[in-house]
Amino acid sequence: MSSTRMPSSRPPSLMSRFFSEAPVTCIEDLRRLAERRVPRMFYDYADSGSYTESTYRANQDDFAPIKLRQRVAVDMTNRTLASEMIGQPVSMPVALAPTGLTGMQHPDGEILAARAAAKAGVPFTLSTMSICSIEDVAENTDRPFWFQLYVMRDRDFINRLIDRAKAAGCSALVLTLDLQILGQRHKDIRNGLSTPPRMTLPNILNLATKPRWCLGMLQTQRRTFRNIVGHASGVSDLSSLSSWTAEQFDPRLNWDDVKRIQDRWGGPLILKGILDPEDAELAARSGAQALIVSNHGGRQLDGAPSSIAALPAIAAQVGDRIEVLMDGGIRSGQDVIKALALGAKGVFIGRAFLYGLGAGGEAGVTQCLDIIRKELDVTMAMCGLRDIKAVTADILATKPGAAA
Repeated sequence: MSSTRMPSSRPPSLMSRFFSEAPVTCIEDLRRLAERRVPRMFYDYADSGSYTESTYRANQDDFAPIKLRQRVAVDMTNRTLASEMIGQPVSMPVALAPTGLTGMQHPDGEILAARAAAKAGVPFTLSTMSICSIEDVAENTDRPFWFQLYVMRDRDFINRLIDRAKAAGCSALVLTLDLQILGQRHKDIRNGLSTPPRMTLPNILNLATKPRWCLGMLQTQRRTFRNIVGHASGVSDLSSLSSWTAEQFDPRLNWDDVKRIQDRWGGPLILKGILDPEDAELAARSGAQALIVSNHGGRQLDGAPSSIAALPAIAAQVGDRIEVLMDGGIRSGQDVIKALALGAKGVFIGRAFLYGLGAGGEAGVTQCLDIIRKELDVTMAMCGLRDIKAVTADILATKPGAAA
């Protein structure tokens, strides 16, 4: 175990201490709590999109027109949400998405989120741009997790990252394909985003209103990109990190790189960032086990379709040859079942679990997953089903693709 002091974890029976302001009934309640408790630049980093944020908003808004068929006088007993994602058993078809700077939403955030996911029986995915390292998470959890990889110009560093993920026992590699160049997020520029935050007067004033966050950060040594600092050539401290990151995302990424990475990894591979049926076809031919229909949470190409709008065509094109997953805009169990009905085998949640983490650490992530689980279970029952694997487009009152 790491010698770094970890924030104490409250047992579920004390969870209410985190949420004394008001009862938490939905993910939006967690979002409001996180907004109050997380420093402005890190909350904005998670809760923003590129340019006008039209795709970021559409990811969530496009679920609303999708209507469900209510069924009555059917047996609703003995329900199960148990399923599989890439052949691995899950308690419900939901995984925690890779999110950068998770450990800045709450101290040691990646470790706490991984613990909550393990207890809930769902996968956790660690980002390359995490605050806690691969080794940090492996040393402080007892369940395998997934690792997300960005392709950098420094291929030796990428190879070492893959090898570190294998050594840590990661059970799947998620390869992100839609960050060859970085989309501009205006809020990050206005806030002067840095890790840890620069001690400017506006940041000092904002941090003074976040005593819980500040105290937690003082109790951990995990305050920078620990997958990178000390591992990448020429990156030994924060002064060299920002220039390295800006130069390293590789615009030359192509399908030959996917094959090379797959060969070195040798395990289950998931391709993240597919939004077009032609790219889905190439993904299906690549030999990967799964793809994720994703627009990077609306943080890359503003004006691209929402993930839920893109999902039906991709599922129809390749769903019989590669497992189709999706992320983007999931804020409820009802969103999950709508995605399943439109062809996804499972979904990833990003902002939803970050809101829980920012609101209450590990207990907040647990509450996020509990909310989604209950909503998913109740909605499935009211649609007349008892097994989540039986969900099809038959539960929809609107036709597939209507959200587009």
